[in-house]
Amino acid sequence: MRILVTGGAGFIGSNLVEKLLQDDRVTFVRVLDNLTTGSLGSIKDFFADPRFEFIEGDIRDYKICKKACDGIDMISHQAALGSVPRSIKDPLTTNAVNITGTLNIFTAAKEKNIKRIVFAASSSTYGDHPGLPKTEDKIGQPLSPYAVTKYVNELYAKVYADLYGIEMIGLRYFNIFGPKQNPQGPYAAVIPLFIKALFENKPPTINGNGNHSRDFTFVDNAVQANILSLFTEKKNAVNQVYNIACGRQTSLLQLYAYLKKIAGSDLQPIHGPERKGDVKDSLADISKAKKMLGYNAEVSVEKGLKKTFEWYKGKFKSLKV
Repeated sequence: MRILVTGGAGFIGSNLVEKLLQDDRVTFVRVLDNLTTGSLGSIKDFFADPRFEFIEGDIRDYKICKKACDGIDMISHQAALGSVPRSIKDPLTTNAVNITGTLNIFTAAKEKNIKRIVFAASSSTYGDHPGLPKTEDKIGQPLSPYAVTKYVNELYAKVYADLYGIEMIGLRYFNIFGPKQNPQGPYAAVIPLFIKALFENKPPTINGNGNHSRDFTFVDNAVQANILSLFTEKKNAVNQVYNIACGRQTSLLQLYAYLKKIAGSDLQPIHGPERKGDVKDSLADISKAKKMLGYNAEVSVEKGLKKTFEWYKGKFKSLKV
């Protein structure tokens, strides 16, 4: 199979590309990325592989999307502009990238007769629905522009599957973390921010009282879900959305306690105001992905945090805890 990974220089995308290039079923991997949130450093090791190609381009450019789809069998669509706070500050750009950009990829795939698209969906789609754990068929009202865009992606995927026969699989990620996640910038995710604070011996800020909880999920689990989705031969497994998580709740205070223990630190956090648009609690029911895809969250939160910390240690080796 010849596979296009949009956003392949980003956090999840680059981890996925690494695994795809190790897979005997894959003969070629092309990455399309505009390097806004991704980096060449994340994919530099792949350039020596003759089965790898990189196109620098933006999914908002339909011509580039069509070019990237030439000769491709399947797409893993990871390109997006993440972050709830960023979407609240700049909803127009979030909409342009996540909705128009995704529609460009879906349409280019239709024009190039591409068989299957696996796309990054989001747990933010559950919005204000109070039920826990989250099951794929029960969603509420979205709480941010970002959440709106990810839900619209799912709606377009269903329409394109019904009208044009493309096989679509959406993966609702729950707070993915791991190596290659950027700790820099105003919209960095909580785990790299905590780790950066520990290495710099500066108290991290926890928004709210710290009791907000998430189903934190190590990136290898998300990569596994993508590969299972790309290659599943079960007809009833396609044109579905799946929760991709560990099926376990961890509060921000618990998360920071795990990291402090790994770091051997007694650094205390400070508390800031709650963030607008944040869901208070999140927990996934992953039984559908287990049954239909054979998904298994092989790496626990604790093991994932240890692996992530060790990776950052190499990046922050000049700093001491």
